[in-house]
Amino acid sequence: MAKRDAKRVVVTLRSTEGTGSTYTTTRNRTNQRERLELRRYDPRLQRVALFREAR
Repeated sequence: MAKRDAKRVVVTLRSTEGTGSTYTTTRNRTNQRERLELRRYDPRLQRVALFREAR
């Protein structure tokens, strides 16, 4: 069984639309130095919105 590598961290993505919707994902800390931004489906708006990494 493989161990989790310390280079990959779990991050929370929060909607920029202010609905409070969140997603969780992992990212590689060495390859992606800046904050993660993804366009994901926001179920409260019922459309795609920009989600940014929350710290």
